[in-house]
Amino acid sequence: MIWFLRIAFSIVVISMLTVTTWASLQIPLWQTPRAVVAHPWFIATLFDTYFAFLTFYAWLAYKETSTVARIFWLIAILLLGNIAMAGYMLILLFRLPANASMEQILLRKK
Repeated sequence: MIWFLRIAFSIVVISMLTVTTWASLQIPLWQTPRAVVAHPWFIATLFDTYFAFLTFYAWLAYKETSTVARIFWLIAILLLGNIAMAGYMLILLFRLPANASMEQILLRKK
């Protein structure tokens, strides 16, 4: 299971970096057309995305015991989204042995 998750989150990081780089080379984020930014589905998707980020962060804040780490990861997730989330998971997964249980992934160290 650990190897599958390592591969899955590596694909997320690579995919997100690739598509973000491609999009940035097409047009800078701050030049997104007003018609797009003001579109109701864009706004709804943005709310959905950031609530998902905060949901993931709630688990991360439980898992991490350091206030500094919690603040760092909150800022990283809010600025980088899935790139930061997948990065966090890869760091976590590569710190665990290949035969680690789901409890070791999901629960805080005792």
